[in-house]
Amino acid sequence: MKFSMFWGCIAPLRYPGIESSTRDVLDALDVEYKDLEGASCCPAPGVFRSFSEPTWLSVGARNLALAESDGNQLMTICNGCYGSLFESNYELRQEPEKLEEVNKILKKVGMKYNGTTEVRHEAEVLYRDMGEDRVRGKVKKELNLNVAVHYGCHFLKPTETRGLGEAEKPTILDEIVEWTGAKSIDYRYKNLCCGAGGGVRARNPELAKAMTLKKYEAVKEAGADCLVTPCPFCHLQYDQAQPEDGLPVLHISQLLGLAFGSDEKRMGFNYHRIDVTPVLEKIK
Repeated sequence: MKFSMFWGCIAPLRYPGIESSTRDVLDALDVEYKDLEGASCCPAPGVFRSFSEPTWLSVGARNLALAESDGNQLMTICNGCYGSLFESNYELRQEPEKLEEVNKILKKVGMKYNGTTEVRHEAEVLYRDMGEDRVRGKVKKELNLNVAVHYGCHFLKPTETRGLGEAEKPTILDEIVEWTGAKSIDYRYKNLCCGAGGGVRARNPELAKAMTLKKYEAVKEAGADCLVTPCPFCHLQYDQAQPEDGLPVLHISQLLGLAFGSDEKRMGFNYHRIDVTPVLEKIK
């Protein structure tokens, strides 16, 4: 199985260590992938879809068509990108008239989408395609960490189309974290939004920050060493909205990179606002 990688906006532009960590993890696991050349924004569902569904569908279909032309499944490392591309793909498959209208637009740029691409999240690929034995087999350093997992909104919902388990009692990320030797701890408000999604961060930053701090207090109370998320946008919100002495935030790829013995310089921790040094010192 081969994948076309959709890197999104936040990771390459704000936290490039997430991208390089993902590359190192996929290389270590011998996953065949290539960059999705010519990709645009996913586009962000909380913005584009709210104002113009045809625009949202057309931009999404263009990205899907690029992966289709590669003959690959499309893999994302971001919940927002995953949600947008997965849902646009689902709608276009379920509603032929929308696919027809979108293809009229794509025809203007010499493209067409046939609905044959699958949209996958990196965490899902790690869990279902790689599996515990393969991931554990690459662990060179058992991580002595108490990890607070943040799933995020777009990864699991809507449950009936995502198919990643019960959204109110998810386990997929907790299990991946524990494959590294770390402990995934329970905490209050585990399923609460990070505060940034749906345009809240842009429209009402104080409300977004209040939601973030509510989760920060809960994970701190539970004794977490760090937060781990599969989403660069959630990562950005936690890294920017917590106090400066808050809990370090890692993308799931960065956590796996630490366990796999990857070069720490490749993980881009210097781009994080909250110092990751306490995490690095604990796993030495």
